[in-house]
Amino acid sequence: MASLAIRVKSKNGQQLLKDLTSDSTVGELKMFLSSITDVSCENISVLLGYPPKPLDISDNEKKLSEIGLKTGETLIIEEKIAAAKESASQTHSDRTVENGVAPQEPVGPCRPGILMKKVVPSDNSCLFTSIGFVLNGNIDTTVHTLMRQIIAMEVASDHETYNEAMLGKPNAEYCAWIQQPSSWGGAIEVAILSRFYGLEMAVVDTLNAIINRFGEDKNYGQRVFLLFDGVHYDPLYLEQSDGGLQTVFPAEDMDIYKEAEQLAKEAKSSRQFTDLNKFTLKCMICDQLLTGQVEAQKHAKETLHTKFGEV
Repeated sequence: MASLAIRVKSKNGQQLLKDLTSDSTVGELKMFLSSITDVSCENISVLLGYPPKPLDISDNEKKLSEIGLKTGETLIIEEKIAAAKESASQTHSDRTVENGVAPQEPVGPCRPGILMKKVVPSDNSCLFTSIGFVLNGNIDTTVHTLMRQIIAMEVASDHETYNEAMLGKPNAEYCAWIQQPSSWGGAIEVAILSRFYGLEMAVVDTLNAIINRFGEDKNYGQRVFLLFDGVHYDPLYLEQSDGGLQTVFPAEDMDIYKEAEQLAKEAKSSRQFTDLNKFTLKCMICDQLLTGQVEAQKHAKETLHTKFGEV
């Protein structure tokens, strides 16, 4: 049975929970939530939906399907009031230590550092690998599978928005297509993942020296940066003076945003971008080399070969 993809928000930031299925029990859910939020199973309070409403997790034996929990949901985790009062009696230093060991601390103002590009593999999943890096701080080339599933489920659930005119193909055909490892991601996929993860994704376009902001109208509190050269995506991160790195930034931090803008201008002036009419692709099925997007599309139409790699 397929895993559920559930976003969890708590005092420790936000994480993606993907270890449970619809047949998992409420008790198992509580254990996982406790491990990533530092709230004991007995004191966990779960809110769901918009506006957020309490989710009944009183029966540990119930299956997640029985309490209406589905993939793509966002859970807000809080401590029950009694537990919160008890925590308030702890010393200030105790609270500091507790927050200090959080898996993902809430982002604060950027420390001095340099905005840099992290190079990810040049495969058909570079967008998803890049998003995985800014979310988790490491390169994991397997994250594309889950992200593709998230996108397909979102598209399949809204035929009116995601129609053939928008997708360039019928809804069902697109849903099957995007889950293939050979399919590239672009603006549609970035927009969906921005909403799913609840943060703004700023794509630094070095071809046009501009930044395209996805989720800007949602007033998200956090922002991440991706670099796009016309074909390939790489994540951007701040290399800090103490050797650490930061990939998630406060949305109100315009200093780092201006630095990303400057990076785009410098990349364009030094021609660090790929001209879609001149870049070379290789058909991974018949090994034919193709020049430009038009040739690749023509080859795919004539041969039904749809797996291409960058050269």
